Amino acid sequence: MYLLYLYILYIISRDLKRSRVEHPKFSVEMAGVKLFIALVVISAAIGGKWVGAQVHHVVAGDRAWDPSSGVGSWSSGRIFRVGDKIWFNYRAAQDNVVELKSWEEFLSCDLSNPIKMYTEGLNIISLEGEGIRYFASGKPESCKNGLKLHVEVQAQEKRHETSDKSAVAIAAGPTAPSASPHLIGVSNVLLFVGLLICYVGP
Repeated sequence: MYLLYLYILYIISRDLKRSRVEHPKFSVEMAGVKLFIALVVISAAIGGKWVGAQVHHVVAGDRAWDPSSGVGSWSSGRIFRVGDKIWFNYRAAQDNVVELKSWEEFLSCDLSNPIKMYTEGLNIISLEGEGIRYFASGKPESCKNGLKLHVEVQAQEKRHETSDKSAVAIAAGPTAPSASPHLIGVSNVLLFVGLLICYVGP
């Protein structure tokens, strides 16, 4: 991965240096562009491990929110974690989504007292805490035909630490001691700060 970042920075730096030689009036603008690109690369490298932990669940996949879409089978075995997002895609003129308070309301399709109603046709709902959330079609007949979804939200997995340890194990070989995630994070920062200093230099 580091080699990829280095290669990208090398290519961009080479092209921008050529532009600066050919068009000296734009050297200040080019330095600004270089800084921006370097910051984007660094942000992606350092912040990507947290962003990558977030999963977007499109309910029923490409079949959308519909009684025939098999929402129950889609959700079977699927893991939802804190920080994930659920996408509901439906025709706003024909249906909507309601969030219910309890298992009893969910089971009986009692839609009389929803926590929230979604009507825009495309709703992205963040799973911000652990626990069970209940969603159903706003049409009683569709709900009774199985168009409903209960989501058990689990604690967020420490995926970035796991991936860092795996990366170290692969790079160092099975006999090498594994580095701590903290040291790996520090090395990431130092590496890319050094690249940034070299990259935006004259």
